[in-house]
Amino acid sequence: MLRLFFRPVVLLSFLILPMASQAQRYPHTSSIPLQISGQVRYAQGGRPAEFILVRVESFGGGVAGEMTTDRSGKFRFVGLAPELYVVSLRAQGFREVSQQVDLRTQLTDYVQLTLVAEENGPVPSNRKGVIDANVPHGALAEFEKGRDILLNGDNNAAVGILHLENAVRMYPKYFGALLLLATAYMDRNDWEKAEHALTQALEIYPHAANALFALGELYLKQKKDMDAEKVLLQGLQFEDRSWQGHLSLGHVYWNMAAKFSDEAHYRLLLEKSYVQTKRALTLKPDLAAAHLLKGNLLFKARRAEDALHEFEEYVRLDPNGQFVDQTRALIQRIKLALAEPKRS
Repeated sequence: MLRLFFRPVVLLSFLILPMASQAQRYPHTSSIPLQISGQVRYAQGGRPAEFILVRVESFGGGVAGEMTTDRSGKFRFVGLAPELYVVSLRAQGFREVSQQVDLRTQLTDYVQLTLVAEENGPVPSNRKGVIDANVPHGALAEFEKGRDILLNGDNNAAVGILHLENAVRMYPKYFGALLLLATAYMDRNDWEKAEHALTQALEIYPHAANALFALGELYLKQKKDMDAEKVLLQGLQFEDRSWQGHLSLGHVYWNMAAKFSDEAHYRLLLEKSYVQTKRALTLKPDLAAAHLLKGNLLFKARRAEDALHEFEEYVRLDPNGQFVDQTRALIQRIKLALAEPKRS
């Protein structure tokens, strides 16, 4: 009987503050790539809104891409299929914005989106994520220095962290600084400091889904499965269309199931993992790590042919992935095992 011989990869680089991700690519007949670009501005004052998460979804279902706006509030998704799309964005304290784009009749489209504060919401300014007009100038300056060092890929991450720590010291309720600081701590495997920063952020905004997902990922890395499940479920209550959140929860249930040896205990957990993994793939069909986890789940359920397809998808989508060599070896083993009855 075929047996599962390696565990699925866990997303170790969960982005609390989503960075630019390449839009899903499809072949098309034109030599000019189909694209959607645009700019986000605040309704009050008309200033560009930087670091706002923008999502493009196919009208038929599935996330085609996600990215954050640059310092000019601009974004661009390239390599899209000739389909109908919905461009949407969310920011804490502002109304959700969406606009339909039809690439079936045009090669490109430029959209202008405006962030309008919710009633009793924050006063907009050119800052990251949750906007707080009470941030002192000195704290803002420290935040921007730390952010630039970390987000520009500079090797001197310790200096960037120091600037962010200074920003939080000057203004303890600096939500954006706390989130970015937690990301930096997680990149350095400093779990205790990362947890403290995220806890502080959630005290300011308890419903911030990105902070909840980050805390869930942190607990997942620490193998605190019960804690991870709790905060990830909370995050999905506020942002159910997060493929990162669903995939992380799928890994949590997989890890929980591994602690039991009898089928009566682990079966329900594996089913929960499968539901979350399918949801992640519905939202982002080209998510390699989700194909790997789904393949492991199907393999565990003795559905070798279906598992084979998922493993092959993982290899195709992430040919240089951490588990590619192991996956290729398993693919060959499955193919040999499936061919055995034909030779007998």
